[in-house]
Amino acid sequence: MRTFFSRLLGDSNDKEIKNIHPIVDEVNELEAQFEKLSQAELRQLMVEFRDDYEDAADLDDYLPQVFAAVREAAKRTQAKRHFDVQLIGGVALHEGKVAEMRTGEGKTLTATLAVALNALSGKGVHVVTVNDYLVKRDTQWMGEIYDYLGFSVGCIQHDSAYVYDADYISDDERMARLRPVSRREAYEADITHTTNNEVGFDYLRDNMVVDATKLVQRPLNYAIVDEVDNILIDEARTPLIISGPAGDAADRYYQFAQIIKQLRKDRDYEVDIKHRNATLTEAGIDKVEQLAGIPSGESIYDERYVELTHYLEQALTAYAVYTRDKDYIVREGEVIIIDEFTGRMMVGRRYNEGLHQSIEAKENVRVRRQNVTMATITFQNYFRMYDKLAGMTGTAETESEEFYRIYNLPVVTIPTNREMIRDDAGDQIFKTESGKFAAVVNEIEQMRGAGRPVLVGTTSIEKSEELSGMLERKGIEHSVLNAKQHEREAAIVAEAGKRGTVTIATNMAGRGTDIQLEDGVAGIGGLHIIGTERHESRRIDNQLRGRAGRQGDPGSSRFFVSLEDELMRRFGTDRIGGLMNRLGMEEDQPIEHRMISKSLESAQTKVEGHNFDRRKHVVEYDDVMNRHREVIYGDRRKIVAGEDVHEKITDLIDAEIEFLVDSHGDEKERSIDLGAVLQAYDAIIPGRQATEADLDGLDRDALIERLMAEADRAFEEVAARFPAEDAMAKVERHVLLMVIDKLWVDHLTAMDDLRQGVGLQAYGQKDPLVVYKTEGYRMYAQLQQNIQHDVVRAIYRAQPVVAQQPLRTRITETDVSTNAAQDTSNPAQRKTTKVRPNQPCPCGSGKKYKHCHGAPGARAVA
Repeated sequence: MRTFFSRLLGDSNDKEIKNIHPIVDEVNELEAQFEKLSQAELRQLMVEFRDDYEDAADLDDYLPQVFAAVREAAKRTQAKRHFDVQLIGGVALHEGKVAEMRTGEGKTLTATLAVALNALSGKGVHVVTVNDYLVKRDTQWMGEIYDYLGFSVGCIQHDSAYVYDADYISDDERMARLRPVSRREAYEADITHTTNNEVGFDYLRDNMVVDATKLVQRPLNYAIVDEVDNILIDEARTPLIISGPAGDAADRYYQFAQIIKQLRKDRDYEVDIKHRNATLTEAGIDKVEQLAGIPSGESIYDERYVELTHYLEQALTAYAVYTRDKDYIVREGEVIIIDEFTGRMMVGRRYNEGLHQSIEAKENVRVRRQNVTMATITFQNYFRMYDKLAGMTGTAETESEEFYRIYNLPVVTIPTNREMIRDDAGDQIFKTESGKFAAVVNEIEQMRGAGRPVLVGTTSIEKSEELSGMLERKGIEHSVLNAKQHEREAAIVAEAGKRGTVTIATNMAGRGTDIQLEDGVAGIGGLHIIGTERHESRRIDNQLRGRAGRQGDPGSSRFFVSLEDELMRRFGTDRIGGLMNRLGMEEDQPIEHRMISKSLESAQTKVEGHNFDRRKHVVEYDDVMNRHREVIYGDRRKIVAGEDVHEKITDLIDAEIEFLVDSHGDEKERSIDLGAVLQAYDAIIPGRQATEADLDGLDRDALIERLMAEADRAFEEVAARFPAEDAMAKVERHVLLMVIDKLWVDHLTAMDDLRQGVGLQAYGQKDPLVVYKTEGYRMYAQLQQNIQHDVVRAIYRAQPVVAQQPLRTRITETDVSTNAAQDTSNPAQRKTTKVRPNQPCPCGSGKKYKHCHGAPGARAVA
């Protein structure tokens, strides 16, 4: 049906490309003219455009000339000329779309066109990619082009920041032309290269500072996201979280890890592979209760044991569902998560809700303390804050619906510069995994014998090492590229096109690095791709295939599948297995059939739909939190910027007095419990002069007015304690920030607890999302009420010492961590100085650290 309408109405993508062609022609017509301009003249042209710029509409007028200038700068600095298809991609990126460009078509060079054009606004352009290595490489590589035209370029990595400086000489040749600067200076550059994690966490950190000089980011203007499917789709299920420590019982995790190890699968518990969860049977529950010492006649699911069920469920999940060397590895006593899509180690990232602690107990390594959330945001809501967003990747079309529905990003498929001639062979399906791997080794031998390079894609570290062992036993030289070899990743991939080279890689390792064929390799068939398993997403399979056949090169690909693969086990292998058994097929005998390939694609489509629903689920829930976050962070920004908050404080005082009177009054009886009102008033605002007799008989409005006058007088007494200029204003900001930060962390924890339990509402025929929205609104209203109450209470108890100390709140303490994966591509480490207990406290109070901010109570608040 879709094909019929495409023929009838014309393909929308073709129309999009056709509409861009006149712009490309215009750029091409300017090429001869711009070849005659000197560097000074090209720079002067950019300056004139900057000076003339008033709003975004002006950029469309500048486009042909800026694109022509960028093309000329690339020719002079890189000896590279933008192809017409790259100009089409540049227009698509400028228009806020996802440009799907096949591997090897030059996405990095394409981006320079839209980046330079949008940098003319002076509002900043962010080029976001997946790891520190690519951030550094692209800054050094494309920085030459931008610098030639007079643009400043920043580079932000996990623990460092730089600006591109052609004259800067570094002691480390890997950091050539990168001059170290502050993070803020790197963000103030016209163009800033960074990773999705860094740019997101910097936003959260900016909303945790108490001093405007510590802010690093400008308002979010325009971003181009490289490998956009990886960042906005694959990474989108995991929100960014900054957390701080909270106490928990490590012994409980060890206790239940030992209990679970004594259970037997199928008898005591059952595992649902499809949904990745495990449940206890009746026999299992009885055994756990016996081992945990639950008295006879009582159940571990009784309300009094609710804390124990948390440890039990997480220990069972850790033991039965999560597998070592597939979902995580253990290195130097630390459990490190393996990204299911990239196969990379996610160093520093931890599972939440105590699951990570349960895995640590299972592996008998040190259990680290559980954390509470200080700040959090999803990638969806972060990137939607940009005024304009664009992206580029080699594989986006299969996720076009999600890009449009979540991010309002249309996908434009850019034509290739040369025709793609790669030969994609049909899948070979084997009965067993051992039969499949034997066939993979045989195919590697054949291809290597013909002199062709081979790239083998695996879905996990475990499988890559298993295959590596088989090749070693056969005496076949090869390189292994997986999460454990991250630092050598780009170098190994770059060598993978040499004659007879065999490279084993997890499914997306080396993404962003092209494989170029050695001279003579194209003549014998080019690079051969072997997939050892179908990934649950067709897009990941396409990414692996796209390694071969770049820029019109020859190449080939084939996937090997077994009925024991996870995708096949999860989705309908019974019919295929039955067919192979009836045919009496041996384990190393493959089957190739259209029905099987269709069955595989159908399974992948189901999983993609399921994963889309999960990501949509994440963003629907975070949209609720996002509204809370926008208000809190908006108020916080104004306070940090030094805005006068006196009027806000007095409004809160007045509102609190109205609340006190109304909450102790009976509207029907038109009566007020004056004694209760005054008791509550005195608990918040001390020093009342008016007696109960003075206030007796006053109606609601008169009583409120009288109490407000009392509060004004008391406030003047507080202000008199701070005679120095601006001292009281500082105290007001201090109190507001302190209260907001403390209650915001509590609110995040409460909302997270609500989110975890709200799914049970479905059993009561209620929509969990509706319940979450309704209850979330009530909790947000309570948050605002609590902020009002605590600010009023704190402001009347402020003492002069408050104004003398540096401002620190619950979320500005230093012992916080993020769930970001630490990028191992950059060996530099952030240096910190630990303050000893008997040293002076850094806050400047003159006390020892152990008696000030290092006191147990102070650290607990952090």
